[in-house]
Amino acid sequence: MAFEPRNPDYAAAAAAIFKDAAFVADLGIEPAEIGPGRVDSRLVPQARHLQHDGVIHAGVQATMADHTAGAAAYTLIGADQIVLTVNFLINLLQVAVGEELRCRSRVLRAGRRMVVAESEVFAVAQGKVRLCSKATVTLAVIDRQR
Repeated sequence: MAFEPRNPDYAAAAAAIFKDAAFVADLGIEPAEIGPGRVDSRLVPQARHLQHDGVIHAGVQATMADHTAGAAAYTLIGADQIVLTVNFLINLLQVAVGEELRCRSRVLRAGRRMVVAESEVFAVAQGKVRLCSKATVTLAVIDRQR
């Protein structure tokens, strides 16, 4: 689906939310690719991202899926607006292990006041890419407080 950005600086706005969100920056989640209605992100897992059993924590996957979906929504809103997640559902499909996590988020529907996006989180291990989780994220579009 082709979307038309309302903010000519949409890519910079979407990229900024990765560095401006301290928790996301601390986790190490970075934007990899940005386009209208879509954002890909990546994370190189460290020991702090793992559960006690050595797999990447579900909370890391959920944060990555949620935040990357928010960035995808940011590509379609006005410069005077922000988005906030109002609901998300994540399905953990298999354990996440590997040298890299990748998230692909795509906007499904962009309304004036609500955006619905989906995110897929993949683990890359020894060159193999496996889908580990999938999320549906609903975001409210609100005017930026001045």
